[in-house]
Amino acid sequence: MSLVPQVIGQKIAHHALLAQKASPQVLFVAGIVGVVGSAVLASRATLKADEVVKEAKVKRELFDVMVNDDEKYEGYREDDLNHDVKVLYWQTGYKIAKLYAPAVIVGGLSIAALTSSHNILTSRNAALTAAYTALDRGFRSYRAAVVEKYGEEQDRDFRYGVEEVEIVNPETNRKKKVKQVNLEPSVYARFFDETCRNWDRNPDYNRAFLMGQQNWANDRLSAYGHVFLNEVYDLLGMERSQAGQVVGWIRSDDGSTDNYISFDIWNGSEQANDFVNLKEGSILLDFNVDGVIWDKLDTIDKGKLTWNRRRRT
Repeated sequence: MSLVPQVIGQKIAHHALLAQKASPQVLFVAGIVGVVGSAVLASRATLKADEVVKEAKVKRELFDVMVNDDEKYEGYREDDLNHDVKVLYWQTGYKIAKLYAPAVIVGGLSIAALTSSHNILTSRNAALTAAYTALDRGFRSYRAAVVEKYGEEQDRDFRYGVEEVEIVNPETNRKKKVKQVNLEPSVYARFFDETCRNWDRNPDYNRAFLMGQQNWANDRLSAYGHVFLNEVYDLLGMERSQAGQVVGWIRSDDGSTDNYISFDIWNGSEQANDFVNLKEGSILLDFNVDGVIWDKLDTIDKGKLTWNRRRRT
């Protein structure tokens, strides 16, 4: 096979792939432009349609005159009038339909483009959700195996890359082993510091506030069966995120989720200990989300939740 046709074929395939990737955006823009164009065409057709209607009205009035004026229009009877009126209405309807046809066609194509764009994005989001769910399920199974064999503390050390390092006190020259985190927190982690509107200079207030908000979030999870991450961000005075719209916590009876919300404050790390012991006024919060939950909301047992709310009140 010649090298030149092969290169051309690769270029065509590459551009076709790029076009397929951008198809939702292209279809959406085309749909919006088409809707605007359809409105313009309809407006122009309306101006011309007025002339067609006026012409038909004049002819209809002429028919009435003809049927009533026997001297000038002898032989023009009611049957002739009915026939001419039907023909006139059909011709007028045809002319009006012909005027509005471009607007209708463009509008229909625009709706089809917008619908196709929506369907493509919906299918892609469904595929991404399925992939994320499978990945999250595998990660949780792995963590459960680690917890079962080594314990929760060891699991946390593995997750955050915690290791013991030896430091030397320059004053006393004594050695001390401390735990050090080497990995970055999860993508859902946020600092609770002065950038949050609910943060206070008083460390005691901050600790009590976070404890109260965590308890409130767990009460909401028990009452409603689900809590989105953005709802917790709102409680803490933090900015929302795109991921927070679909991930969060959901209550289950089969043990597939934790059934509780944790801000990971009391995790035994040096930072957490300083915050709990009022040595520090801010802390990095890492939330134990259950993953994507928006597609699992229909699995919540509404009867049990209703009974729980009644009992709580």
